[in-house]
Parts: sequence; structure tokens; C-alpha cells
Amino acid sequence: MNLTHFRFETDADGVALATWDMAGRSMNVITPEVMDELGRIVDEVAGNPAIKGCVIASGKETFSGGADLTMLQGLGAEYARLAGERGEEEAMRFFFEESRRLTLLYRRLETCGKPFAAAVHGTCLGGAFELALACHHRVLSDDEKTRVGLPEIKVGLFPGAGGTQRVARLMQTGDALQMLFKGDQIRPLMARNMGLVHAVVPRADLVATAKAWIKGGGSAVAPWDVPKFKAPSGKVYSPAGMMIWPPANAIYRRETHDNYPAARAILQAVYEGLQLPMDLALKVESRYFAKILRSPQAAAMIRTLFVSMGELNKGARRPKGVGEVPLKRVGVVGAGFMGAGIAYVTANAGMEVVLVDQSAEAAEKGKAYAHKLVSDQIMKGRAKSADRDALLGRITATADYAALAGCDLVVEAVFEDPRVKAEVIAKVEAVLGPDAVFASNTSTLPISGLAKASARPQSFIGIHFFSPVEKMMLVEIILGRETGERALAAALDYVRAIRKTPIVVNDARGFFANRCVGAYILEGHLMLAEGVPAAMIENAGRQAGMPVGPLSLNDEVGVDLALKIVKATKAQLGEGAVDPHQERLLTALVEGEGRLGRKNRKGFYDYPEQGQKRLWPGLRDLCGPALDPDSVNFTELKQRLLVTQALEAARTVQEGVVTDPREADVGSILGFGFAPFTGGALSYIDFMGAAAFVELCRTLEAKHGARFAPPPNLLAMAETGATFYGEAARQAA
Repeated sequence: MNLTHFRFETDADGVALATWDMAGRSMNVITPEVMDELGRIVDEVAGNPAIKGCVIASGKETFSGGADLTMLQGLGAEYARLAGERGEEEAMRFFFEESRRLTLLYRRLETCGKPFAAAVHGTCLGGAFELALACHHRVLSDDEKTRVGLPEIKVGLFPGAGGTQRVARLMQTGDALQMLFKGDQIRPLMARNMGLVHAVVPRADLVATAKAWIKGGGSAVAPWDVPKFKAPSGKVYSPAGMMIWPPANAIYRRETHDNYPAARAILQAVYEGLQLPMDLALKVESRYFAKILRSPQAAAMIRTLFVSMGELNKGARRPKGVGEVPLKRVGVVGAGFMGAGIAYVTANAGMEVVLVDQSAEAAEKGKAYAHKLVSDQIMKGRAKSADRDALLGRITATADYAALAGCDLVVEAVFEDPRVKAEVIAKVEAVLGPDAVFASNTSTLPISGLAKASARPQSFIGIHFFSPVEKMMLVEIILGRETGERALAAALDYVRAIRKTPIVVNDARGFFANRCVGAYILEGHLMLAEGVPAAMIENAGRQAGMPVGPLSLNDEVGVDLALKIVKATKAQLGEGAVDPHQERLLTALVEGEGRLGRKNRKGFYDYPEQGQKRLWPGLRDLCGPALDPDSVNFTELKQRLLVTQALEAARTVQEGVVTDPREADVGSILGFGFAPFTGGALSYIDFMGAAAFVELCRTLEAKHGARFAPPPNLLAMAETGATFYGEAARQAA
């Protein structure tokens, strides 16, 4: 066979080895060409009497991340073209058949009459794991890097190449649904214990073990194709089944608020599929998959969380003319919660870290945070003691600024006070080399203002981490007025090295993320002042798609911090820059009641030592009489909480703070959890349509005030029918 993406050879025992190794790619992905070649391999194995069976392995350091989702995006474009040329019915027929092409290929492999075994090392996710599930035997390497899983739900899809049906026949139904809903990556031993794979062996024995199974007479019949097969949880309509499905439906609604059609489709596909023979079950799955693939939620999430995020992670905003910036030694000034987290993620990426604080004891306390984080991983079996020793060995804790000499990058994470930061800048620059870059981890203070204290503003940049640093995947890079391209390149290289996603924004108070977060929290405060019951506000936030309600979020960031920001804004910009209702509410909570948020166990919520948090009953007395819940328009509450954030995102585009819609969307989801099913703050507007969004803003403006007034760029887009992404593409052309 003349193959491009696979190597195919047969040993003396008649066992074939198909090695997947795509030229010019660091990782194998499923493309139409790969499907064609895999089909030819199946035909060769099935039709050649000299071949007993086949092992599928990878020639790369990892197996495969699954399908190329841009291929699925292309299906949507082709559907639209055919619908215009040949009509909706013909277009839908084409779309359905193309969307189930992989399903039919895997079923051909599964029923070809010869045994197939998957030998998996490294990442094996999505459509690649569905390939492994279609094989009759699955062997994983016991390597730390090996992971399997079906993460499609995270981009608005679900496993549409047999995943929902095979997993639900290998595992108890409740466990299968949980796996499909979460989309987590699963370690080898856990995968074996869950019944997803058959063996876990050393990497060196991987292919030999898979071949031995075939030589030993491995069956070419999948369990579900054996007569009288019974699913692990029995029949759907049985006493046991009825213990599963009503709770599963309730959990689905509690977790998704019906915002994610793909999650509902998983529930339906598994429920219906388990009542049917495999071929019909796969057809049911394909029907749902084709429907979900055409949903706006899938289009938005694929664009933002796969395509755009991938482009940003690969350096879409990196200056083209700047070579790689060496980053071997990084300084962190300030060993508090943020600084300690920055030191940890930097050392975890293999770089040497100098952690500086006012005293050696404070610096050592920051280093101890890294010790705790790795120790927690050791307890969970995700790291070894040697890993902890090596990581801690890369962190030097000190009070001596002279230790920063030789650092390629220094990140300051000290108190949010311009005078304090100016002192730190002077001390650091006194010992830094000429090529080193200085970064400020500030959440609100304009970078250009801080850079005035620097003797070399061209090497001064903002690197804004989110809390907790080790968990939050977004980093906001802020360009000051004089920041040079090399500083930007260094910041982007650093963020990539610590395996986080960067967005680049221009300097402004609050930058991008905190402006949107501030608008969300403000709206919650104003609803409370209007008399909307606090529980309704919080539930509206969650049902709109936010991870937590605005009051809960304020508790997390600190009620006292919110008041400080309001006071600072008022002092710098005047009384008209703050809302008096918000100022009164925060002043009463912080100064009147001493409620600072989660940090002192009392804010909008009470945080008892034992048990769950609960809304503080005193809010009723603080805010006056509550409205009758039945008189409150709950749909409007949800709209207000999303629209206020999207409007602020649009204003950042109007002001030139954000110059790329990809960054606004990725940043809004990763940074503050803006309803992921929308694709992000700007996609929320684009998919609604600017005209419809402006009309909604006008309605809210008439009822709730000028904060809902659409900016000029939105008004212009509403007139012309333009979109943020369309405008960005036009300007780039």
C-alpha cells in the first residue's frame, strides 16, 4: 500500500503493525486523508488471509489529540453552500453522511472479522480514543504522559464517532454519563480500573503486548456484538435503570441550566442507544451529532476554545521580527499569595526562580507554598518526592535584591500602590542586566503610569496573572505606551513556557478582564439595591452561564478590595465615575459591618467552619425591603448580567484596549468564566447580531440607565450588519 500518514508492515507471525505518523506535524490528527488511509488498512487486514490481525500505534511521542476540528467547521460552510445551491434537504443529507463518516469507518474496523488492538502512549483523546474503543483490545503505556478521554463536551460537542455508545456498554451507566459530561483526561491505571482498557504495561512492551494478544487468538468480536450481550447497568426500563435516569436528568439540569445542547444530546443518545442494537444505536448518535454540530453553541465554542485558543497559544500575537528570548532565570518580587503562585508555576516549567521579599522569612514562606502544592500532588499520586525536591531546588528565597542579577525577566507582585511599586522598580533595575525585562503583575494600575518610575520603559510590560495562579489558565499581557517589541516577545515566550494562554491588551485602567468583571459585580450590587432578593441574583448569574453569581464573586476577590477600587476611581476621576448605590452598599458592608469577603469568613455570604456558605441574613436589613420574587423578570436579570459584560468588552474594542476579538473571547471565558456556550463576550454579540444586541441594550437602557447605552462601534455595526470577527478579518486583509 502507498500510504502517507501510516507505516504498514506485517511480521513473520502474520500480525500487522499500522504506525500512525503524520509528516510535518508534531501530533497526529484525524483528517479526511487519514480516514481514507485507515479505511484502506482495514480493507487490507480484512481481505488478506496472511494477516491475523493488526496493531495500531503511533510513531510520535503521543498518540493523537483527535479530529481536526477545523475539518468540522468546513462541513458547516459546505452545508451552507449546498443549501443555497440545491436546497435544505440535499444539504442536510450531505451533512449527515459526512458527519458520520468516522463512525462508519470505526464500525467497519470493529466488524471486519480480524482483531485490532490499540497500543497507546501519550495523549489519546476524542476521535483518537474512539478509534481505540472500536479496537477489540486496548493497551496503554504506564507513562506519566499517557492520558485517554473524550473531551468534546468542552468545545460544545459530544463524542460522535461511537464514543457515547461504546463507553455506555463498557461501564455502569452513571459512571459513563459522568465521564462524558466531564470530558476529563484519564490516567492509565484509572482507565483500566474503569474498564475502558485491558492492560497497562511499560512503554517498551507496548506493541509486543498488543501483538501477543492477537497471536494468542484475540477475539475479533466486540462484547456488544456477542449474542445476548447485557449492558453493565442492565436495561433502561428496569428497576435499576429507573434509579439512574431521573437523577441523571436532574443533575444535567442543575449543572448546565439547559445552556449546553451537547450535554442534553449525550443524555438522549445514551438513553435511546442502550435500548437498541449497536448499528441502530450508532445511527441515533450520528443524528444527534449532526444536529449539535450545526448548533450556534458548538460553532461558538469550537471557534473560541479550539481554533482561537490554539492560535493564541502558538504565538499569534508575537512580534514577527523578534527572535526567541532566552528565559532561564526569572525573578519574582513579592512572596505573598500571588508572588508565591508565580514562583511555583515558573519553577514547575523548569526555570530557575529568585523569590524576593522584605525579609528572608517572608520569602521562605512564599517558597513553602510551592512545597505545599507539590505535596498535594504527591498525595494524589500525580508527583513523586524527587519532583518536589527538584522544583524546590530551583527556587531561591531571599531578601537580597542583588540576587536578581542575571535574571532574564523579573515579575513584581507587590502591594497595589504606585509608590510601593516605584520603590521596587528602582531596586530591581539597579541590579538588572541591560537585556532583562521587567514585568508588573498589577490588576488595575495603568502600566504606562508605573513605567514612569522605570529608567527603561521600552523593557517594561504588564503581566497580569489571575488567582489562584496555579489553576487559572489566562494571563493578560499589557502594553504600556513605550513597551517595545522585545519585551512583548519575552512576555509571550514566558507565558507559553509556563503553559498558560496569553491575551495582549493595550494599557487602560482595569485593562480588559477586570473591567468586565467589575461590570458584572456592579450589576449584582445594583440589583441588590433595587430590592431583588440576593438568592435570585445569584441564581440568575449561574443560570446565565457564569460559574458563580456576582455577590459570590465579590466575596472571592474581596469586598474591601471592591471598596478600595471604588474610592480610588472616585479620587482620580471624580464622583461621576462611580455609582453611589454601590459605594453606599460596600461602605456599609466593609466599614459598618466589617464584612471583607471570604478572607474573614463574612461578606455577602457567611462562611462557617463546618458546612456550606450561606447568604448573610443581614443583607435584608442593609438593603431595605426586597421585591416580591414573582414580580421580578428573571429572564431580564440573566440578560442584564451578560449584556453588561459584553457591553464593557465592546467598549474596550472601541477604545483600542482590545484589538483582536479572539483575545476578548478567550480572555472572557478563561479569565472570568463568561458563559462558555456563547463563545465569549464578543461572540455573544456576534451570534446574536449587532442590531438585535443594540435593541436589547436600548430596552435595558430605558429601564435601568445609561450604563446600558451601546458605544458608537456597536451602533455602526448594527447599521451595516458587521461583526467583530468580520471587521477584524477585513482589517487584516
